[in-house]
Amino acid sequence: MMRKYSDKKNVQLKNYYEDRFYHAPQTKKVSIEGSLFEDDFRAISQKFNIKRSFIELDFWVIEIEKDDNVEILKELKNLGYEVFTDASAIDFIEQKKGFEIYYQLLNIERNLRVRIKTFVAVKDKLQSVMSVFKGANWCEREIYDMFGIFIINHANLKRILMPDDWYGHPFLKTYPLEGDEFAKWYEIDKIFGKEYREVVGEENRDPGFVNEKDTLNFSRVYHEVAKGEAPREDKHLQEYQEEGGVPFVKKIKRSEAKILNKRR
Repeated sequence: MMRKYSDKKNVQLKNYYEDRFYHAPQTKKVSIEGSLFEDDFRAISQKFNIKRSFIELDFWVIEIEKDDNVEILKELKNLGYEVFTDASAIDFIEQKKGFEIYYQLLNIERNLRVRIKTFVAVKDKLQSVMSVFKGANWCEREIYDMFGIFIINHANLKRILMPDDWYGHPFLKTYPLEGDEFAKWYEIDKIFGKEYREVVGEENRDPGFVNEKDTLNFSRVYHEVAKGEAPREDKHLQEYQEEGGVPFVKKIKRSEAKILNKRR
C-alpha cells in the first residue's frame, strides 16, 4: 500500500533526507602515495592504527580510533602541524548511532592541512585534547553544548552558547527547527516571570520576520537620555549621550533616515 501524506508525521523529527532521487554529492578522494603528506603518514602509521587515509580538497584526512585522539594530535604537532584551527561534530545518529568528530590542524611552514576524524557512539565519551592544543577549549565546549557529547578531562566543561539550564542540544538533527516550548518562553520566564507570558507574548521564532523598526530599535536610538534625566515626551528629539554628556546622535527621525552609499 502506498503511504499517504495524511500520516501527519513531524518531518522535523527526522534527521535524514528521504528523497529517493537524491544522492549526496561526493568529493574526489586522492591516494596519499606520492603526495606531500606521504612521509608524515608513514611516521604515524607505524605507531597508530589508521583506519583510512586519503587527500580530499587538499586536506590530508585521517580516520582514527577515538581513544588515540590525544596521542595522534601530539605526534602531528611534533611533525609540524602546530596550529589548531577547528574541531566539531556531525550528527550521524540515524545512520550510525553516533557522531563523527573531527579536528583540523595547520602546518604553517609547509602550508599543509590535516583533518583527523573519529567516531563516538551515542552516550559515549571522548578525551579532551586541551593538553595538546589549548585552543581546543572553546571547540570542545561547543561540542558538548550543541551535541551533548561529554568530553573527559576538560578544564571547564560547561555550556558556551546556550544557558546552563537549557534543555537539549540545538545541533542535533532532531532538534526542532524553530525551538521547542521551553525555548519559546525562556527569556520571558527568566526576566519577568511566567505570570508575564500573557502580557509580553511569546518570542517570535519566524526566521523570515522583517520589521521596519529593527535597525533603529536595535541601536536604541532616541531611547537614551543623560544620566539622571527623565525620558522626554517628544521622543524623536531625545539624544544619545556618551559619558560626560557629549551628544552622539540627536534629532533623528525614521522618515528622514538615509542609507549611505560610501563612507564619508
